[in-house]
This record gives sequence, structure tokens and C-alpha cells, in this order.
Amino acid sequence: MIIGSHKDEVIKNIEEKVAEQDFNSKVEVDDAELSHDERNALVDEFIAKSKTLKKRVDTLCARAITDSVARMVNRKTRVEGAKNIIGITSGAIITSNHFNPLDPTIVRTAMRRTGHKHMRIVSQENNLAMGGFIGYIMKNADTIPLPSQKERRSEFFAEKIRQELKKNSVILIYPEQEMWFNYRKPRPPKRGAYYYAAENNVPIISCFVEIRDTDELDNDEFYKTEYVIHILKPIYPDPNKSARENSFDMMETDYRQKIEAYEKAYSKKLVYDFEDSDIAGWIGHDASVAKSTALAPMSVVEEHKKKSAERKLRHRERRECRHVKRKTRISRIFRKKR
Repeated sequence: MIIGSHKDEVIKNIEEKVAEQDFNSKVEVDDAELSHDERNALVDEFIAKSKTLKKRVDTLCARAITDSVARMVNRKTRVEGAKNIIGITSGAIITSNHFNPLDPTIVRTAMRRTGHKHMRIVSQENNLAMGGFIGYIMKNADTIPLPSQKERRSEFFAEKIRQELKKNSVILIYPEQEMWFNYRKPRPPKRGAYYYAAENNVPIISCFVEIRDTDELDNDEFYKTEYVIHILKPIYPDPNKSARENSFDMMETDYRQKIEAYEKAYSKKLVYDFEDSDIAGWIGHDASVAKSTALAPMSVVEEHKKKSAERKLRHRERRECRHVKRKTRISRIFRKKR
């Protein structure tokens, strides 16, 4: 699903940033430009409304809407590696690659399927300036705004993270910082997510989303895509190291895992040279060459075999998720009794 316009400009910006080896800068062209005072005012308003009855009602409504959208968008989304997080019943920080406004629904789907219902999403404070339906969701769907000013991060954000982790919530933080539309490759992470995990002595649930092109057009420039979310091995802080030391070690481990997941998913080494195929679903610079003409048509028998294999794989993964969900519930019960 394509959200927003000017994707040609966004892709050009991605290409330029890759050439500069700058992987964490903004490439979107429609984001609001706000002053520090305006950003602070948005966070103040968010905090002021956070304990009101209206806010609670809005959160329930936004959560219900988001869950419905997640089910719709992720009907065909696969969850691979669910068994890696058996036994995680405490709070945790989730990290994943960030490539689409709807990619939190992919992570939400994986967490719900494995028994983690309470997921919060860290969002940049300027997203609170959005209006209309999207703005309503951004303000109310279990989001935690990340202040740009260091003082606000320590006085509000860090405490909010601590409170949610104590409630055993899982919190999605995108360490790549900015969204790069449909960019397939994992980008070097920033350290903040890992510091909060280490400081609160909780694991990192490391994820990587693989984006697969389909043969169905979404618009004149893009084909529709499907997703496989790979849940990688969780990363725990070392009790013998400081939060700062752990944050560097956990960040490096997570980045390495995501690179390995990318190389396995796409059967190619990670090289940061821009190619048209780096943008999932994109027809490319030569839009006159349609992907469907380059693919050899499958026979009816081959297509049936492919669909049958995919169904079996989905069933197996769903069974694994249900097993993990049961184990998580049992572990929580025993933890409460202790």
C-alpha cells in the first residue's frame, strides 16, 4: 500500500544519501518543519492530555482501528523465528528496519501472534503535528513521542520508557532513525534503543522485515509487496558491563544479525551501492520495462505447487507462533506466582 506522494523525489534523496554513506538522515519531502518551541508545545500537549478520560477513550479507539488495519495489511505476512523469543515475559525493546508508515503493523502482528499484546511505538515528536485521521492515530495508538531536546528526553521520555517496561510492555524503537521508503537493506543503527534496554536490564527483540515483490501493480510506479518478519535471536545486556558498554555491544550484535538476515533473505551480500532493486516494488528508472514481462509465466501445475508450498509454510509458522504464545502465557503465570 503506497501512502503519500513524491516517491520519485524520495527515491532520488535515498540514492544521494547512499552515495554520501549517510544512512540516518531524512529523505521524505512532506514532513512538517517545526521550530524547537513548536516541538516542545506538541510534547507538552501530549503529556497534558495523557491522563485524561478522553485520552483513554481515544487510545482504545485508535488501538482498535490499528489492530483492524494490521489484520488487513498483514493477511499474508509471515512470521519466521518465533521460537527465538520463547520465555520472554518481561518488558523488551524491539528493533526493526524502518521503510513504510505501516511497518509498525508488521511488528505488531508478529508480537500479537507470539503473545505480546502490549506494544508501544516510539515516534518522532513532529509526527504529533499531523492532522486528520493519520494524525489521530499517531497521537493515540500507543505512541511515545521522542523529544528532540536532550533535557526533555531525560525528564519525560526515559521515565515513560521505564514505566512501560515495568508493566512488561514491548516497545518498538527504530534505531535507523528515519524512514526510507521501501528500502530493503538494513542501515547502521543509532545507539539510543540499546542504551534504554541496557539501562532497564531488558532484552532487545531483534527483527528484520524482508520485503517481497508481487506481480500485481499498486500504481504506475510500484508493484504491491508482501512481508516476512524474521524474529532473530534476542540480545541481553551483560550484567558485568555498564549501560554504556552494553549499548555499544548490543547495537553491534543487532546490526550484525540484521545483515545476516538480509543476506540470507535475498541471497546476496550487503553492499551499500544503490540499485533500483533496493527499493521494493519499484519498477525502476526504466518504467517502460514491466516486471511481469521479464518473468517466465508458470504453468498451472507449477503455480499450484508454489501456492501449496506457501500454504504449508504459513500453517507451520502459525503453529509455531501459537506454541510460543502458549509458552509465554504459561511463563507469565508462573512468574506471577513467584
